[in-house]
Amino acid sequence: MGGPQERRREHLIMAWDFSTEPEFEAQLEWMRGFVRDEIIPLETLDLDRETYARITAPLKEQVKEHGLWAAHLPPELGGGGFGQVRLGLMHEILGQCRYAPGIFGNQAPDSGNAELLAIGGSPEQQERWMHPLLRGELRSCFSMTEPGAGADPTLLSTRAVLDGDEYVINGHKWFSSNASHADFLIVMCVTDPDVSAYQGSSMIIVPVETPGVTIVRDIPVMDHPTTGGQLYGGHAEILYEDVRVPKENLVGNPGDGFRLAQQRLGPGRIHHAMRWLGQSKRAFDMLCERAVSRYTHGSVLADKQMVQDWVATSAAEMQAARLMTLHAAWTMDQVGASNARVEIAMIKYWGAKVLHDVIDRAIQVHGSLGFSGDLPLEGMYRAARAARIYDGPDEVHKATVARRILRGYRPTDVPTEHIPTRTEAARTKFAQYLESATANL
Repeated sequence: MGGPQERRREHLIMAWDFSTEPEFEAQLEWMRGFVRDEIIPLETLDLDRETYARITAPLKEQVKEHGLWAAHLPPELGGGGFGQVRLGLMHEILGQCRYAPGIFGNQAPDSGNAELLAIGGSPEQQERWMHPLLRGELRSCFSMTEPGAGADPTLLSTRAVLDGDEYVINGHKWFSSNASHADFLIVMCVTDPDVSAYQGSSMIIVPVETPGVTIVRDIPVMDHPTTGGQLYGGHAEILYEDVRVPKENLVGNPGDGFRLAQQRLGPGRIHHAMRWLGQSKRAFDMLCERAVSRYTHGSVLADKQMVQDWVATSAAEMQAARLMTLHAAWTMDQVGASNARVEIAMIKYWGAKVLHDVIDRAIQVHGSLGFSGDLPLEGMYRAARAARIYDGPDEVHKATVARRILRGYRPTDVPTEHIPTRTEAARTKFAQYLESATANL
């Protein structure tokens, strides 16, 4: 067996295969109807958390009966063991409605935190935190971003100092998703400031009721401009002031923070991108329905070349995004997340752009109706804008892709395709044939 680079080269020349078994396709078909008929209607209701829980509890039981609950982990860890391609196809359906992932036990950040604990958690941590998380008995938060450390996590300043058998944590976090609803937090903090930032950060489990943890507020954002009343968690500002937790709450080993973060975020980006496709398709359907229905200036909108361009461009962009995302998922299944960084980064920024642009065109074709609250498009549009920021902004992912691609090229004084140089080389290469041709003249 070759090393990682050799295995990566092998996968590049293998035939891609996104096919699934008929039995799994039947499951997907059930999911499509279930999300359409049982979950999407919930969007129109003004529900408090208790009522929402009562309505969704039997829905969750149906998901479990179909063997589709918490599908993101191997069966031995309480998940479905579906692999990234099948998970991607599932998330494409779940992405149509923001309530659907939670009803299937796949909501962020819980799904990513469960994967993180599956990778780096001790058996005791998995028993106490991961398994209840998978069963839907607990909620969690991933607390990493700081006011001064967002796109560049090497600037993290939250510190955890080992004091006897306890870590003492001090720091200021914000945009810690779901913290106000969480039972425990996974906190990224600096445990060794004297080494490289990539080797000096760690992750520590902090129960939310631990003294010194203060959930200051849920920060208003574009898709939730007011605080409170959120069914699925907001983006909290948190203060950690002399927070003491047992050293056994460290996930993995000291200094594993960045390694674990990459292993956690890779699959999450695949799931995001496929959920965006579900949202895009829903907006696309609204666009097309309006195009064939609205009559103006002598014909329906579907007869206008401008609208035809929107339809054709949206269809092509969504298809490209779907194939790119499935290829990234397939690559992860074949060679792991660390060998699929380019593929994952590309679908993160491309998928976010497609999501935004398709929704934008759907709003435009509806005119003032699309801009109003009488359609879900305006809410979808506000939520879509965040896709270019969370899990790393577009610019960071583009830089990652560019750097990794450019590593395969070497500087040269004369361009490789310089025709005069190539002509001279070709004359030398084929000299005997050229001389023979000249002699026969």
